[in-house]
Amino acid sequence: MIAWLLLLVVFITSTVSGVFGMAGGLMLMGALALVLPVSAAMITHGAVQIVANGSRAVLHRQHIQWRIILMYAAGSGAVTTLLAFVSYAPSKAWVYLLLGLVPGLAWLPKDMLRLDAARAAHGAACGFLVTGLNVAAGVAGPLLDVFFVRTALTRHQIVATKAATQVFSHAVKVIFYGAPLLALSAATRLPPWWFFALAAPLTIAGAVVGGRILDRLSDVNFIRYTRLIVTALGVVYLIQAAMLFADAG
Repeated sequence: MIAWLLLLVVFITSTVSGVFGMAGGLMLMGALALVLPVSAAMITHGAVQIVANGSRAVLHRQHIQWRIILMYAAGSGAVTTLLAFVSYAPSKAWVYLLLGLVPGLAWLPKDMLRLDAARAAHGAACGFLVTGLNVAAGVAGPLLDVFFVRTALTRHQIVATKAATQVFSHAVKVIFYGAPLLALSAATRLPPWWFFALAAPLTIAGAVVGGRILDRLSDVNFIRYTRLIVTALGVVYLIQAAMLFADAG
């Protein structure tokens, strides 16, 4: 029953991501962490998001800014090398705390950091920091958005390029959490194989539906609704984290 409910969440969150380029991943990570062990939630989230972001990137491929992708990949590769020497196993309380804090990045003043993913150094820094946070918290959409808010890209270019970058980050997350569990498959408590088989077409369908909604959304409302959604999620996750820490104490 839980697996079927999660499939519904996969479709809904893929649709949300298809519209805003993020938020959906934040919603999905919170739902998965609620019913799965942290490592299993990270692996499942990463696998679903690779398909979701990959399908979204293919759907809007004509809008992808490949120069940004190359710089992002360089930064992502650098942090991946460092992560190979790190052991990290967060509790659910810490995961929800990080999930609750990450949305705060969406409210940073535009002129505070002056970051622009279209600039070579900034694009590489984006890959390094976003991939690192993705592994630590499971999601990094609001941080990724900080690097795109000052670009001169259209909403379609933002969604397409961000989707392509996240294929890298989620692949790193799957490898980071999955590799140590290869010999402990019985203990991972991953969803059944058919969940992933059904999740793939649902994420693609969500990307298509989200893309159609995106076509009808103005650039102003695109930014406004993104901030409101991720902020609401952040508040919910901070409350969840507080409850988990209280129970642990």
